Amino acid sequence: MTSTSTPAPASQTLSRGIRMLEILAESDGPLTIAELTAEMGVHRSIAYRILRTLESHRLVTRDEAGRVHSAPGLAVLARGVQRDLQSAALPELTVLANDLKMCAFIAVWDQPDCTTLVTVEPRHVHATVVQHPGTRHPFGHGAPGIAMQSTLTEPQWNELNHETPYRSNAAEARKQGFATSIDEVIPGLSSVASPIHVPGRPPAAVAVVYSTGSNTHEVAEIGARMKAAALAIEAELV
Repeated sequence: MTSTSTPAPASQTLSRGIRMLEILAESDGPLTIAELTAEMGVHRSIAYRILRTLESHRLVTRDEAGRVHSAPGLAVLARGVQRDLQSAALPELTVLANDLKMCAFIAVWDQPDCTTLVTVEPRHVHATVVQHPGTRHPFGHGAPGIAMQSTLTEPQWNELNHETPYRSNAAEARKQGFATSIDEVIPGLSSVASPIHVPGRPPAAVAVVYSTGSNTHEVAEIGARMKAAALAIEAELV
């Protein structure tokens, strides 16, 4: 008997699987099948089929209540993303986080966004702003994007035809070696970042984030620390 149904294209199935992983990553906790189905806008049977495939690759798991969680297999995949940059950055991030008592992280250029690659939280600090790995925000907002943009002059940037215009504070960041941002990505939060030149890849940025008004360090002091950290990370990448 010949089926009259047409299988979904492989690209659509792959896209739906990736979308399920994105929904789980963006959620504050595990989700039920019904919640995933609603978020994805697909039939329950399709969501189940995708879920079983992801389970077989240890990318998601279900608890006793049937709720879906991200699984350790995702950490294995993430470990391979710009592994050299992660390895080079971790020692510097650890020093920055603990000395400044702020969350320190590496952001990478993920057009049209900035994506957090790796994060270190300070020890023995009861309350701190955390920038989780995988967090994304528009390239045109926040200090990391400004820092990465500052690696190019305005004419060089315009040649890229990027959707984000060249920002005037990128030119200033190019002179001083670090960028600052206040209340751009999330109201009440500030960030300071310096660009990292990554051989053969778009620039990245080392940054810290903190509650606006809670900082006990001068911005210039933080900027100097960011520049030093960026240079140290670059030296490890050579």
